[in-house]
This record gives sequence, structure tokens and C-alpha cells, in this order.
Amino acid sequence: MYAPERQQEILRLARDGGRVDVVSLAEEFQVTAETIRRDLKALDRAGLLRRVHGGAIPAGRLDFEPDLAERESTAADEKDRIARAALAELPAEGTLILDAGSTVARMAAAIPPDASLTVVTHSLPIAARLADHPGIQLHIVGGRVRHRTRAAVDAWALRAYGEIRADVAVVAANGFSVEHGLTTPDLAEAAVKRAALTAARRVVLLADSSKYAQEHFARFGALGDVDLLITDQGLTPEDAGDIERAGTEVVRA
Repeated sequence: MYAPERQQEILRLARDGGRVDVVSLAEEFQVTAETIRRDLKALDRAGLLRRVHGGAIPAGRLDFEPDLAERESTAADEKDRIARAALAELPAEGTLILDAGSTVARMAAAIPPDASLTVVTHSLPIAARLADHPGIQLHIVGGRVRHRTRAAVDAWALRAYGEIRADVAVVAANGFSVEHGLTTPDLAEAAVKRAALTAARRVVLLADSSKYAQEHFARFGALGDVDLLITDQGLTPEDAGDIERAGTEVVRA
């Protein structure tokens, strides 16, 4: 099969299934993963697909949102390094907002047993991980729970964040860039993330490098709203420089 024929079939599979991944495509067409990556890169340049970590989605699918299990398994090593680096940002005996997100959840699980913090979260998985922590006073923000993310949204959640002031908010995003800011697929979730941002004196974004330059449907802030971005080595020094010139400190874990 010639490359244009294979790329046309890859495009069809992506449109039918909502996404494609490199490993499955390599097996499907009996070619190397590097060949598939070149195909996806060509389709991305042509504006037909959008590259995501490990594969691609059809162009224009700004509402695409992986489920909780998929997010937990994607870029796991990078997320672990980011989570460990984020522990340095814990306020000493202060107040912490934890946004819904798989990397933020990893950070929550790694909070040392001797930490003394007040934690506010609208994420059910994060609340479950911290419920038995001996040094944490845990406050759960209520609201309608989105099944895809297990996060509380809508008026109750917005009202709760409007009534507090925290030392640090640790937030997540599905996409981030200097140009388009912080984005996520769901409008209701974006509203809660925006409220969490404004409820804290300092904002730390945890996002692996595959999310850089990704754009999703709902924008919840500018990158300039973030004091510190903790990401992985996949973000190039050049891209990190662009972000820092826009006013956000960058740590590449």
C-alpha cells in the first residue's frame, strides 16, 4: 500500500472511531510506528487530523475528551515526575485548591503523611485519596458530578469557590498555549476551573508536554493567569522560553 492510500485509510478510521493510536495503526498496516507517525504528521500538516499523545483525532474535534481510565494511563511516567516536582509548591500549613485532573490526582496521592494542609477540591477521586490523610482538613465542593471526569460542576461548585481564598490552586488543562490560553472540552467544567483560578493567590498548572499547543472548545483562562507551569522534558527549551516571556515560570521535570 502506498503512503497516500494508507493515509486516506487512517483518516477514515479516525473519523469513524473518533481517534486512532500509533500502535494499533502500525499493527493494522504492518508498518513501523515511525512510519505511522510520519503519516499522522502529514495529515496534521494538511489540517485533516490533530496530533495528540500516542495518536491523533479528526481535525475540528475540539470537544474530544478522553475518559478517566485513559487519562490515568496516558504519559504515566511524565505525570509521575510532574507530580513529584509539584510537591515543592505545597504551602506550609496553608490552604490548597486541587482541580480535577489525572496529574493533580497523582500529586494528591504523593502528599507526605506529615503534611499539614487545608485542601479544597471538587474532584471525587482526589477527595477519596485524601480522606484518610492524617494531616489534611479536607473540604469537598459539591455540585452535579460529571461522569467522565468525576468532578463537581455547575452553580453549587461555583458558589463554593466564590466564597474562599486559598494560598495555592493546582490546576489541570486539556490544552495550553500562549496564544489560546487554558482550554478544556466542557463548558461547565471550564467555569469551575476558572472559579478555582480566581480563588487562589498563586496558580500552578500541571500539564504534560503533549497538551502544549492543543486547543479545546472551552477556554477558562490565559496562560498569564498561571504563575508556574510544571511539565516534562518533552516541552522544548524554545517553547518553554516563549511561555516564560509571556510571564509564566516553567519547570521541566
